[in-house]
Amino acid sequence: MSNIVVVEDLVEVYAGGTRAVDGISLQVPEGEFFGFLGPNGAGKSTTIKVLSTLLRKTSGSVTIDGHDLDRDPEGIRRTIGVQSQETVVDGDLSGRKNLLFQGHLQRMQGAELQRRVEELLDLMELKEVADRKAKQYSGGMKRRLALAAALVHRPRLVFLDEPTTGLDPQSRAKVWGYLSRLNKEDGTTVFLTTQYLEEADKLCRQLSIIDRGKIVANGSPADLKEQVGGETLALTLGPTSAAGPWEPLEGLLRALPGVDKVVDVDRGLVVYARQASRLVPEIVTLVRGAGVHLESINLAAPTLDDVFLQKTGSRIRGGDLTRGAAPAPVGGVRGGVY
Repeated sequence: MSNIVVVEDLVEVYAGGTRAVDGISLQVPEGEFFGFLGPNGAGKSTTIKVLSTLLRKTSGSVTIDGHDLDRDPEGIRRTIGVQSQETVVDGDLSGRKNLLFQGHLQRMQGAELQRRVEELLDLMELKEVADRKAKQYSGGMKRRLALAAALVHRPRLVFLDEPTTGLDPQSRAKVWGYLSRLNKEDGTTVFLTTQYLEEADKLCRQLSIIDRGKIVANGSPADLKEQVGGETLALTLGPTSAAGPWEPLEGLLRALPGVDKVVDVDRGLVVYARQASRLVPEIVTLVRGAGVHLESINLAAPTLDDVFLQKTGSRIRGGDLTRGAAPAPVGGVRGGVY
């Protein structure tokens, strides 16, 4: 199977010198449902903007469906659909006219365009409000309309930047269902950025995890969780009589047989270990002997949050881990309407 996205050593440097994207490389096979997972400020949206020709890269190479980003950006634009993190619809046009307008931009017309618009209005459950101005839509309806607009021309590759942010659980589940059908039935390659762990785990067959502009892990959700090793024990700890917070205790825990790693988190420690359940009595004894109050201990199978924690030392909780807005990028923004 050929790769529809090939990225090599991509770098994006902002005006202040911050490397928003720091030498990432990735490949996405045609027909894949690919997830780009990371917290706000990690470099996800910047990467999407570069790959979709909206932002000039600082260095590196990008090829989309055989089209080189530097030599043939127009070829890339004909191949892709994009839903940006910001909901972009024309509030003065009806939902139906928004989609018709987008189709005209993609050189669609006549019966073919009419059929596609009606199909998308039906799929996105917007048919009853299709002739109302989009500015009268709820936030969730606008998000679904923006997604439909990205799909009017049946792109071979669709970039979706946080497509379910702000949606209620019911609407989110509906979007998940449609994206799955789009990928499985139509063969559309989906490149999804998200900070929702459940979304990535449920939808994506392959993931790259990005943090501070660098890719820290690649693989399927199952493979990445298996890399964590064994089980996790989350210890919620209270005050300690020792000089430092929990440093002596961390050393004792790391020395236990079967323990792979111990990570310091906000309110305690997370222990990664093989057959972790057998270590519970010994861990309780160690904690008490170190003069630390143990508020709770929870045993669980590894999750994508554990993968992220092990790789970066931080947790990603769907928006809780943020690092501020990025400054203006060097190089400017490319033209283009999607």
